[in-house]
Amino acid sequence: MIGDYFRKMAGTTQSPPRAGLSEILWGWLGAFLGIGLVAYLHETLVEPTDLVLLIGSLGASAVLIYGAIKSPLAQPRNLVGGHLISALVGVTAYKLLFPYPWLAGAVAVATSIALMHATKTLHPPGGATALIYIMGSPKLHNLGYLYVLMPVGAGVILMLLVALLVNNLSHRRRYPEFWW
Repeated sequence: MIGDYFRKMAGTTQSPPRAGLSEILWGWLGAFLGIGLVAYLHETLVEPTDLVLLIGSLGASAVLIYGAIKSPLAQPRNLVGGHLISALVGVTAYKLLFPYPWLAGAVAVATSIALMHATKTLHPPGGATALIYIMGSPKLHNLGYLYVLMPVGAGVILMLLVALLVNNLSHRRRYPEFWW
């Protein structure tokens, strides 16, 4: 019985093939333009107003929406829904459990996963979006539910627009696979 448990960890398939040079370059270009746009707007327009636009989980989303564009986890429904749901959960968990950040973080990530599953919006960086708010600075906490719109909503929409533009430049690539 215990042997069966550990044998499951051996895996059953080979790793996927390496991406071709064209795919690598298109993914690089999308990530450069998407993160570059959000970072530039953060630095030039938003930061002087004491708001934020750039959060770490957008980097993880870039891997999916520019590098793994066929993945169900990279589709617009998952990208937008996963981040927005997780941001709402993160803010709510912090407001309810702020004296216990370890508990707020665990509740936020676990609840985000459950809600993303229930709404068919599973997007792994969403878990980080919830946790970023919990672990954030007072500047981030002062945003409250505005966090859902700015930086999360605005950053995700900007990156989605770049993904739609760049991922469809090549005749070999198509994004999205589905919207809803």
